Formats: sequence, structure tokens, C-alpha cells
Amino acid sequence: MNTRKILLAESDIPTHWTNIVADMPNKPLPPLNPATGEPIGPEALAPLFPRALIEQEMSGEALIEIPDEVRDIYTQWRPTPLFRARSLEKALDTPAHIYYKYEGVSPAGSHKPNTAVPQAWYNKQEGIKRITTETGAGQWGSALSYACGLFDLTCEVYMVRTSYDSKPYRKLLMNTWGAEVHPSPSPRTAAGRAILEKDPDCPGSLGIAISEAIEMAAQSDDAHYALGSVLNHVLLHQTIVGQEAKKQMEMAGEYPDVIIAPFGGGSNFAGLTFPFLSDNLKRGGKVRCVASEPASCPKLTRGIFRYDYGDTAGMTPLLPMYTLGHNFVPAPIHAGGLRYHGAGVVVSQLLKDKLIEAIAHPQKECFEAGILFARTEGILPAPEANHGIATAIREAKAAQASGEKKVILFNLCGHGHFDLTSYETYLGGKLVDHELTQGEIDTALADLDTPKID
Repeated sequence: MNTRKILLAESDIPTHWTNIVADMPNKPLPPLNPATGEPIGPEALAPLFPRALIEQEMSGEALIEIPDEVRDIYTQWRPTPLFRARSLEKALDTPAHIYYKYEGVSPAGSHKPNTAVPQAWYNKQEGIKRITTETGAGQWGSALSYACGLFDLTCEVYMVRTSYDSKPYRKLLMNTWGAEVHPSPSPRTAAGRAILEKDPDCPGSLGIAISEAIEMAAQSDDAHYALGSVLNHVLLHQTIVGQEAKKQMEMAGEYPDVIIAPFGGGSNFAGLTFPFLSDNLKRGGKVRCVASEPASCPKLTRGIFRYDYGDTAGMTPLLPMYTLGHNFVPAPIHAGGLRYHGAGVVVSQLLKDKLIEAIAHPQKECFEAGILFARTEGILPAPEANHGIATAIREAKAAQASGEKKVILFNLCGHGHFDLTSYETYLGGKLVDHELTQGEIDTALADLDTPKID
């Protein structure tokens, strides 16, 4: 197919989400009760999540049906387009064929509504009136604000302070959709006050914001908490991306040799790669799946695999994950959505079993990649998306050096229209790389008193 854009019809929107757990040779280890050290059951999650999402979280079924109402809402922006990056290929003088799945066409401008809509829908079915959440760069907070508005739910967002200050239009977008947005750490919660007492100028982290959102949800009978990444049910909802991409690659007459996506907690990466990875596990496929993370928050490439809390204050169950320690506060890079100390349980197990790969990029390289992409393909990427582009460019340059005609697919997870201040910093020569020393990692991990994994 000699075209740049490959489109599907509404009838091609998947009817089910893909659950990679069904195909994994080693199933994820169970989450633990931090007080007893014993595996938790569904009842431990009931105060925070609706029953249907808890069932999805613990499901081993290969396919989970998408509710008709959710699927109808998906038609507002799905199926999303797949592009071949012919102009980028030409600029790189590479024999590689580069494709990208563009999720920036959603109302919130990213892949996040793929899970925000079903999470809000399931909460509405249980009579919940209010949802609390965290957000890093604001993409998840925007998506949940939009979804809550669809179902007449109140949305309360704790936004990592460094992003709250540097991305004011993300906050305004959330306000426009009716959400209440607070900088995190905040004086509104015990978790926030404890952090501010130690460091009044704390830039915040996703771990801290999660603690605050959970604390607020736990105090109310008509409120639940929603998470935008990490947990199994969130990764599950995002697999609609990869299922569509498989059909589109078939239409293009090609199959990827390597699939790439940015990595914060795992939903972006899982969404694109898991349907292809399922082919690897069931049919002996050989596609490489590469997670692209920031060098300043390298949990996959430099963290350790052990039980840890999903938040800073220790309110979550203990999760088996690659982590830098729940007290780790990453440098305030512009890719706020990737500033998370740990990785999702399912992704962590896959990495431990060497079924996927990970790579870390410094901030400047990512913005250089994003600028090249914007000037060749015409789309301004989100800073998070720049990480996947940076990896794709490395792969394309390797193909150019070797003459290998590989097929590269990456997830352009969102646009950067609300991130222009970060591009202003880069173009003004003020963007810096944050060098994370091994000593800083060792210090963060030294305080970890959670169970080790053999």
C-alpha cells in the first residue's frame, strides 16, 4: 500500500480488550497486604474501585468484552489513524519503514481516554458520584475530566506540582471539563502536608499525587479512585490501540520487526505492544517490544525487581515491580507523565522474563527527536511521545548503518499543544539533561524495607 495514512472503519473498533496475562508463561506475582505479607483478595480493593474493574484486574481470561456504551463513545475518535513516516524516513536516509499509531486525535489529545471512559462508566454503574485521581503532565487528568463529564461525575485531580506550574493550559482544560485541580503535594491531605513539612518546595511526583488522591477517596462513601496507568485493568483497556494497529499493518502489507512506546507506568507501552506480544507468546513471533523511558527516572533499566508501594505514603498494596523506591522523587523533566518510580506488575514480569526490552534516553535527545519529527511529519509530539520517537530514530539509524530493511512501529501517544513552554525552553537553549548517579539510586533504594523477591 503506497500511502501515508491507513484508516479503519468504525466497524473495525475491537469488541474486546486483550488480556496478555492469559498468554504469559509466568503469571505475575500477587499483590501483598503490607501489614500481613499475605496476598490480597478483591475485598482489599473494594473501597477504591468498582467490582467490574477489580474482576478485570485479577482476570486470567484472554478477552474482556467492551461495553456497548463505551464502544459507542470510542467512535468519537476511534479508530485512530496509522501513518507511515515517509518524510522522517527520507530525512534519516534509512532503508527502514517507520510507522506510527497516532493517539493525539482523541478529545484529550492522547491515548488516555481509552481507559478513562470505561473507568468512569463502570463507576457510574455502581452509583459512585465522585472520582479522585492524580496526573503527571496532565494528559490523564484531562482524559478523566472529560470522561467524568460524560457521566455526570465529579472529578478531583491532584496534579504534580512541577507540571501544575509549567503546564497551566492542561489545568485550564481540566477546569473547562468541570474538574477541580490541586497542585501536589498539597495542604489538603495528611500525605501532602507531611511532604511539605519536609520540603516546602517539593516539585512533587506521581507517587505523592497518588497518595493524596487515594487518601481523599478513602474518606468518602460515594467516591472512588481512578488510576491512569500501572494496574492491569488500565493496561487492558489500552490494548484497543494495538489491535487496531495490527489490522492497519496488515492493510499496509507489513509486520513490524520492532514496536516502541514511551514508558511511565506501562499503559502506553502495553496498549500498542500487548496484542503483538500475544502473537510472540502463542505463535512463536519474533517482534521486539521496546519500552522507552527517561534517563532521569530509569526504573526498567536501572531499578530493581521487588515488592514496593505504588505510592509514596504507602497506602497501596505491595506490588511486585521494577522500582527505584517509592520515596524516589525524579528530576522535574518536561515529560511529567513518565516521572513515576515504578513499573506496572505485568510489564515488570515480562521484562524479568526477557520477553520485552527497555531503553533510557536523556531529555535533550528526546526533544531533538521531537523537533525533527515535527519538521518532517508536521505533528508536534508531547514530551512523553518524544521518548518513543528517539528510540525509533536510533533503530532507523542502526538500519541505515547495516542496510537492514526493518519495519518499525511506535506509538505517538499524544500531541504537544499544551507543552509549548517545554519546546520554548529547548529552542532557547535552556533545556538541561538530568544526570542520575548510581549513588542517588542507591540512596533511594536503601530506605526500601519491603519484601524482596527471590
